[in-house]
Amino acid sequence: MMATLFNAALGIPSSPCFSFSKQSTLSPLRCLRNNQDVNGFHEHRLEIEGDKNVEKSKSITGDDHAKPDFSGMFEEAQQNILYLNKERLKAIDELNKTKREKQSLLSMVKKLTVEKMAGACRDNQSVCSDLLLRIDSMVLNNVISPGEASELRRLVISHKVGVYDVFNVTANKGDSELLGELRQFSYGSKKSGFHIVHICTEMAPLVPNRSIASYVTGISRALQRKGHLVEVIMPKYASLNLDEVQGLRKLTIEAYSYFNGQLHENRIWTGVVHGIGVTLIEPLRYSSFFSREMINGYPDDFERFSYFSRASLDYIVKCGKQPDVLHLHNWETAIVGPLFWDIFANQGLENTRILLTCHGFNSQASSVKLFYIVNAKKLFSFAYGVMFSLCTEQPDKLALCGLDPERLNLPDRLQDNINMERVNILKGGVVYSNRVLIMSSVHPKHTMVHNLSHGLEPTLNIHWDKLAIAPYGFDKSTWDPSSDSFLPENFNAENMNGKVVCKVRLQQQLGLSERASNILASVLPLVACIFPKGAELDVHKMKGIILHARQQNIQFIFMGTNEGSVMNQTLEGLKKEIKDNKIRIVVKYDEALLHLVFAGSDIILCQSFLDPTDEIPLKALRYGAAPITHLCEATINRNFIHHDQEATKYSQLINSTFGNMSLNLAVDEIRNNPSKWRQRMIEAMTQDFSWDGECYDAHVEAYSAIKNL
Repeated sequence: MMATLFNAALGIPSSPCFSFSKQSTLSPLRCLRNNQDVNGFHEHRLEIEGDKNVEKSKSITGDDHAKPDFSGMFEEAQQNILYLNKERLKAIDELNKTKREKQSLLSMVKKLTVEKMAGACRDNQSVCSDLLLRIDSMVLNNVISPGEASELRRLVISHKVGVYDVFNVTANKGDSELLGELRQFSYGSKKSGFHIVHICTEMAPLVPNRSIASYVTGISRALQRKGHLVEVIMPKYASLNLDEVQGLRKLTIEAYSYFNGQLHENRIWTGVVHGIGVTLIEPLRYSSFFSREMINGYPDDFERFSYFSRASLDYIVKCGKQPDVLHLHNWETAIVGPLFWDIFANQGLENTRILLTCHGFNSQASSVKLFYIVNAKKLFSFAYGVMFSLCTEQPDKLALCGLDPERLNLPDRLQDNINMERVNILKGGVVYSNRVLIMSSVHPKHTMVHNLSHGLEPTLNIHWDKLAIAPYGFDKSTWDPSSDSFLPENFNAENMNGKVVCKVRLQQQLGLSERASNILASVLPLVACIFPKGAELDVHKMKGIILHARQQNIQFIFMGTNEGSVMNQTLEGLKKEIKDNKIRIVVKYDEALLHLVFAGSDIILCQSFLDPTDEIPLKALRYGAAPITHLCEATINRNFIHHDQEATKYSQLINSTFGNMSLNLAVDEIRNNPSKWRQRMIEAMTQDFSWDGECYDAHVEAYSAIKNL
């Protein structure tokens, strides 16, 4: 019996010539260990003499008369089988790793193909923007008149496709050659797109990780994708990230602007960012204004940004630009409103209108402004602080940029509603704009005006009819599960099968159990906690989330969204501390994995629905994952909306679904009512919360309203 088991373990056929009997002996048999040593088995020789089998046995151990140790032989065979099985598993792991690497390479090839196709569209926009900047340069160099420049701009705006076909190489052409080709270019049917010029203090990626910067770039790209022409004018900070500016050039022209009773020269830079023409203004006399580490937050911010605002208008007039809309942002460029109507409206800009975007009213809140006093001999200095709103200033400082303080320091104009001895720049922007867009994804107009305006409520009530709410967005050209090149299988609201595939792939890649990953993942929900850029990691709260995951039998993934951050170091420490087969902490930033996490997760934990820089809730909805806040012990009463007719579609969706849902409730619904959960996610995915969706519609409606005035 033992012999039969042993033969079976080694794969030796059960036949008489291989059985252990006195009539025959085994042929030489050796089993080698990992170190190639021969084991302690006996070597047998089979000798045939005539008709009889003669058995001779020789012990390798030196004992010629010892009997075979079948028990030891069986044990040794088992060890060899286990070793071979272990090697087989290692080979399978290597094969799976190779398959994943192959899939990653295929995804990268697909992504590059998509980027190449998208690049063709960007090239079209870049050529148009570059051509418009060349027209500006011709005006400043007196090659053409402002009137002809205006006609040429209209030509470019109306015939973007044709312009690209004819003028796709402009860099090596001189002004005279380019002008001749433009004049010969035939006119066709005119499009009805708007010409918008943003006068702002930031734009991504030149200024990263700021809500206004992301918004300016996001809405500008969305507008250009739908046929409008967008330009951006901003200061040339010393800290700008210029790596992604195409064709950055310094214009050899004289560009002067008024400030503090004199004309001052500015250096003008032009380039293209994501197909958008960008003009950078660099003061020469006041070079220290924008050579600092931070964008704002200095005692002389009014002087800095009023200089830039006046310089922007002087530049627009000198170039002969006639945009449909000058789009201003927050208090920093709100002074453009009074400047435009008091000084510039009759300088060729009669058909231009003003739109102001308010990214909240926090600048109205009082804070300490520091004032530095230095004695006449500069022997000592000291600072003192006074509580003032960031956007208020002494009335006489309005004269720095050419405004009349006595005319504007009135209750119905710029005089502050609380401190009558100061003027309020943001209030002036509201009063002197044709339309005001309040950026808020969650709060309706009623709440923003009556609860969050920090003293500006009387002015907003007077101008109620020109106020509108617009939500923030995200870039769906990069974040769209129906075309995402990083995903193993794409999906959308009509066909969710790809989301199941993405969940399985995510679990495989991170070494999580795939149990219950079929159909709706009703047994083992997968929750991801993605920390946005600049977020502070609350270790205590994170450990609480981990404890909750263990109690609820759910899988958890923790991941940051930027490289080399302090947060990643904290995650590294937690990864060493936390050991759990249902929890994965991803420390190294991986863009492909980040896309897969959104696609494969059932729930995405978010820090807040209120932070305009946090696009995670918007992306989660796009990828069929429920955005839930970190607080998971009880239902959260946010009291978002009181007036549905004033709320954004995003606000209505969040308030009616995930805004008041805890993690416990979400997990319970996934497990106990999967059909209802699936319907929630399908309805969410059909909504377009990108820059191209509700945000775009709100802006075009505002532009149309003021052009009809």
